[in-house]
Amino acid sequence: MLSRSATPKKSSQWAAPYLAVGVVWGCSFIFIKLGLEFLTPFGVAFGRCALGAVTLLIVARVQGFTLPQGRAIRFHLWIVALLLNVFPGILFALAETEVTSILAGIINAVTPLMTLIAILVVNREEKPKPFQIVGLAIGFSGVLIVLGAWKGLGDNPLWAILVLLLAVTCYGFSFPYTRRFVMPYRLQPESIVAMQLTLAAVTLLPFYLIDGISSDNYSLGPVLGMLTLGIFGSGFAYLWNFRVMELAGSAIASSVTYLTPLVAVIVGLAFLNEHLTWHEPVGALVVLLGAAIAQERIPLRKRETNR
Repeated sequence: MLSRSATPKKSSQWAAPYLAVGVVWGCSFIFIKLGLEFLTPFGVAFGRCALGAVTLLIVARVQGFTLPQGRAIRFHLWIVALLLNVFPGILFALAETEVTSILAGIINAVTPLMTLIAILVVNREEKPKPFQIVGLAIGFSGVLIVLGAWKGLGDNPLWAILVLLLAVTCYGFSFPYTRRFVMPYRLQPESIVAMQLTLAAVTLLPFYLIDGISSDNYSLGPVLGMLTLGIFGSGFAYLWNFRVMELAGSAIASSVTYLTPLVAVIVGLAFLNEHLTWHEPVGALVVLLGAAIAQERIPLRKRETNR
């Protein structure tokens, strides 16, 4: 099992993989945009899952990890694959045919809020705490600021915004499902993700064969973008994230959510020359503030100390 806390000796070792995860996942939105130059949304989703699966299967073989066996665990991993890879992979790519990679990266930061909602929906006996309600309210106010709701949605089609929100909703529901149905098997995280991505790739293969390629113009930039998205974004980044969790604990590992939108904004501006309105970064900060409050990373009041 992975350690939940870091020793002082280990704390100095997690910075490099942490930054690597943040940069790779933050750049994934620009890689999706590049992939769409020659692939359809189905093709982008299949490509990243297939490349990630091959990468992790090779790692599993080299390091001697055993893939999960049995119909029950593979069925549960297939459900996780749908929620975490198949549906979001298609939906993010579909939305990015109309919206900027910057906006997609910012909306992705809503994932912690959707996860909290999913946990409350699944565990109905668990009543939301006041700080969670405040965090959700602030976070979704940030979404409205990002979109510039007071002036309509600008150049962003409503359907594309809804598709992005549906994608992060899938992310949100994947976590309580994994905790309830997958974690009890106590499997190696690397073997879980390798099988999960394999099942995702197999699921997407028929869609790729039917409608996966949009253009025969395979220029170097988009091809390299897809290779990086699959091998690193859907492959090695998971291993690096597990390493951070092992060295620094799950709280630090999950905080990479706050880094990825910053990276998405920087690379979108620098490499795609995308337009950024003033309210998008402001709204992103409000979203991240709401997420931090909802996760109690920023307490609303001082915790009482035992006297």
